[in-house]
Amino acid sequence: MVCGARRPAALRLCFLFVYPSAAPNVIDMKDFTRLERRVAVLAPLLVAAIGHFPAVAQVKTNVPDVVAGARPAIVERITIRGTALEGNLEGNAVDRDAVVFLPPSYNQNRTRRYPVVYALHGYSIGAEQWTKEIHVPQTIEGAFAKGANEMIVVMPDSKTVHNGSMYSSSVTTGDFENYVARDVVSYIDAHYRTIASRESRGLVGHSMGGYGASRIGMKHADVFGSLYIMSPCCLSPRGSGGGRGNNAANEAALAAVKTAADSAKLPFGLRAQLASAAAWSPNPKNPPLYLDLPIGDNEPAVLAKWTANAPLAFIDQYVAELRRYRAIAIDVGDQDGLRVDAGKLHDVLDRYEIANTFEVYAGTHTSDVAVRFQEHVMPFFSRTLSFAPVKR
Repeated sequence: MVCGARRPAALRLCFLFVYPSAAPNVIDMKDFTRLERRVAVLAPLLVAAIGHFPAVAQVKTNVPDVVAGARPAIVERITIRGTALEGNLEGNAVDRDAVVFLPPSYNQNRTRRYPVVYALHGYSIGAEQWTKEIHVPQTIEGAFAKGANEMIVVMPDSKTVHNGSMYSSSVTTGDFENYVARDVVSYIDAHYRTIASRESRGLVGHSMGGYGASRIGMKHADVFGSLYIMSPCCLSPRGSGGGRGNNAANEAALAAVKTAADSAKLPFGLRAQLASAAAWSPNPKNPPLYLDLPIGDNEPAVLAKWTANAPLAFIDQYVAELRRYRAIAIDVGDQDGLRVDAGKLHDVLDRYEIANTFEVYAGTHTSDVAVRFQEHVMPFFSRTLSFAPVKR
């Protein structure tokens, strides 16, 4: 269930404090009574559909029925070197895991080339866990069996010391934006039989991955040809709440973090705060975490940096790039608080007369991601990507 009007206090905190990828029930806000309003509001908007949350939860999602006659995809687990991540101050891995799903016909015709869909996971999980939440390869195989054209699907991993990169460019976390748009794409084109053109590349992401698809999509229209944005988080600039001194205990807890192990002990929202700061307000002169938090005298400057990373704040600078896309789709559950900002993104695209589709479906933030992947995401790319080989 969504944090709704029946629980106004929970509504505010759910929207601005908690990240996704958790069971789809309302979080028990009594667990957070010691968290002050100011820190809660400063945390990025990611989800309104959250349940009781262990530190790294495996979300149970609705699974579509196995499609009769579906042929097995080929699954490869690989490592991709991240040149864009080299020298990151957090010590995040430069050699990153990725999961590649090759279509059933891949080994049958050694000359055939395929479009590629790059699928980005959400906060607090990695690519491997997301495969279980969207039930791949079953949903990929089901989509093919139901008529979607065969393509390659790639799921790169973007988990960091503080549980998520925000798919942003930061000296602290590393440049995950260009890791996805450049390093991963280049590797896949070099090692698999792809159709190596932007018209044959799709980008999709859910939650933090939806933010990543929005951000990377706007800035790298030269790389991708179609976008599918699922329940995107963090689209709007975040504001501060409360006066100075309202969250001394939380400020002290954040200040005490010196290592990755310390970060792992934090309550979920505070750890998400660190992830946001590492991505959007890095500071190479502020060890050991190399980030600035929106606390004290730093607050206005840091919040300005966070605003600069909000897609609804910078979308007007990327209208020409967005016009290049063959198709853009946005979806979100009707019980997901993120539907408000998702709708705003759709409205901006409409205002600029950029073709897009927007669907609010019956579900929470996570309940139907597997069904959506099979029944909507894969068919969307089947319709909108180019399957014509590049003339050499």
